[in-house]
Amino acid sequence: MSDDKSRSATVTPPPAQREAARKRAQDHFAASERRDTEVRKEIERAQTAATAQIAKLKSLRLAKEEADRVAAANAPPPAPKTRKARVKVKAKA
Repeated sequence: MSDDKSRSATVTPPPAQREAARKRAQDHFAASERRDTEVRKEIERAQTAATAQIAKLKSLRLAKEEADRVAAANAPPPAPKTRKARVKVKAKA
């Protein structure tokens, strides 16, 4: 039975190896966090630019609609259409 105990017991790595493994893991997670932060910033910049573009286009559209409305209000009324006189053809009897 003493063989079973020695096989199932875990060997603890030396402190230097533990610290090196912990540092590699911390570095990996820190790099991942930096990438995530940069991606979030880039998404926010893109959303801000899109919002500004939409606001600009909306203001241009509203200005054009107002100019069209003013132009339509100031335009002279359309001239009435004149009808051409029909020429009557007499039937032969």
